[in-house]
Amino acid sequence: MANNFAKRSFLVILQISLLAHLGSAQLSSTYYANTCPAVETIVKDAVTAKFKENFNAVGGVVRLLFHDCFVEGCDGSVLISSTSTNKAERDNDLNLSLNSDGFDAIVRAKAAVESVCPNQVSCADILVMATRDMIELAGGPSYSVELGRFDGLVSSSDNVDNKLPLPTFNLDQLTALFASNNISQEDMIALSACHTIGLGHCSKFKSRLYGSTKDSSLNPSYAAYLADKCPENSNSDDHVFLDPVTPGAFDKQYFQNLIDGMGLFSSDQVLYTDTLSQPFVNLWASSDASFQQAFVSAITNMARVGVKTSLSGNIRKDCLALN
Repeated sequence: MANNFAKRSFLVILQISLLAHLGSAQLSSTYYANTCPAVETIVKDAVTAKFKENFNAVGGVVRLLFHDCFVEGCDGSVLISSTSTNKAERDNDLNLSLNSDGFDAIVRAKAAVESVCPNQVSCADILVMATRDMIELAGGPSYSVELGRFDGLVSSSDNVDNKLPLPTFNLDQLTALFASNNISQEDMIALSACHTIGLGHCSKFKSRLYGSTKDSSLNPSYAAYLADKCPENSNSDDHVFLDPVTPGAFDKQYFQNLIDGMGLFSSDQVLYTDTLSQPFVNLWASSDASFQQAFVSAITNMARVGVKTSLSGNIRKDCLALN
């Protein structure tokens, strides 16, 4: 009986591995060439309109992709709304700070695509395209995206626990979590540059400012600025820009901030204080070309995580609800 159980377990693991491989293998920059040839233009037009309305949508969309891919793979499951019988991923405590403008951008893009190519393009692919477009609109690199993902069939808050990096993680913890998604340490450091845009809430870094957990790696002037925004005895969960220098641009300033002791979260600053990761920070702080090349490679690799096939997913009509 034990041997039969072991064989069944092995077959399940093998099947999951094969599905993941098949999902990645189906990805192609020309996946919709016949079924929806204008899809990238349609998505970009919708995303650009949202960008012009509210710059905060940039960080909102980028975070959605991260939070999606790290839980059940890049399958659009983070977009699903909860129902009376199911608490979805987006309502897990770790996802409550996801920006509503990010969700709105994807909903708009999906509606625009559906009006031209109904039932052809997955929400997972739209999220990947929208992320690329938002990054480019904010001054980041332009790059080709791989397409062909199917949308996931489940979205559960329980699946989020222990799947996302915390703002208190050290380098070993970050490296291990990303490695569990087949993402290298170098890619993890490059992807961390997404903190060059968006907002951080006081509750996520306030412990670095006061008492026994006060962090000496913080630039004193920056620490004073943060303390002014997040008073010790205040219950308000205010927010600040993740990048205090160029908050409106997707650029390599993130790495210079780390060198200057201005990483907002300890999980940011550790990339410079740890000697294993410091060389990458120094390199990318000094070279736009090296940073952009590394970032494009890293986000392409991340977008391959846990890709669903037609056997394990579908094309969702509404990005906020399962079919």
